[in-house]
Amino acid sequence: MKKAVIVLSGGLDSVCAAAYLKSRYELYGITFSYGQKADREVTYAKSFAKKLGLTKHKTVDIGFMRDLYGDSNALTSSKREIPGKFDYSIVVPIRNAVFLSIASAWAFTLDASLVAYGAHTGDRHYPDCRPVFAKKLETAFNQGEIDGIKSGLRQDIEIWSPYRIRLSKSDLLKTGMSVLGDSIFKTWSCYYNKKYHCGVCESCNNRQAAFHKAGITDKTKYLS
Repeated sequence: MKKAVIVLSGGLDSVCAAAYLKSRYELYGITFSYGQKADREVTYAKSFAKKLGLTKHKTVDIGFMRDLYGDSNALTSSKREIPGKFDYSIVVPIRNAVFLSIASAWAFTLDASLVAYGAHTGDRHYPDCRPVFAKKLETAFNQGEIDGIKSGLRQDIEIWSPYRIRLSKSDLLKTGMSVLGDSIFKTWSCYYNKKYHCGVCESCNNRQAAFHKAGITDKTKYLS
């Protein structure tokens, strides 16, 4: 079976993307602690790596990114409020480029042919989630390892996301439910670091809307 590296955040999108790929690839998960407010998602990622039977799972500490990001976005800054609907303040500058660079470096060493992340059609507001970005990054990374690829020491990689095959968040949910059942409600989407999902931030609102659209009763515990 071919190998794939998946960026696993512990949230709905990446967990369901992993569930989608599970029968097609031998999966290796990588999770990043980058100074996000909701750092409890790392714990959820570890849990789902076990539930999904990933061959290996790594947690990479890149907490120094919080200092670099400063107050540029609401997800890492202690001074900025998190909105209830999309606002550009929740866009973390090229966060996925940082994640995918590290994930791709690992993929080349594993001789993996795929690097995946959970971007879907609902992520159209985020430039580094769009297929055109993933394709350009894929080309750049393969060019960066072109001599190894030509010599047969490395495989060229594909940077894949559900967005690239036009899957929505609700589409992913249906796949996740079919593979994981009710444990899907134990994923972590909230931008806050509370005991339960806040129920009012942009990510919680998107989560609730996706369950509704998928026709799945949402059993997630929300504070409001």
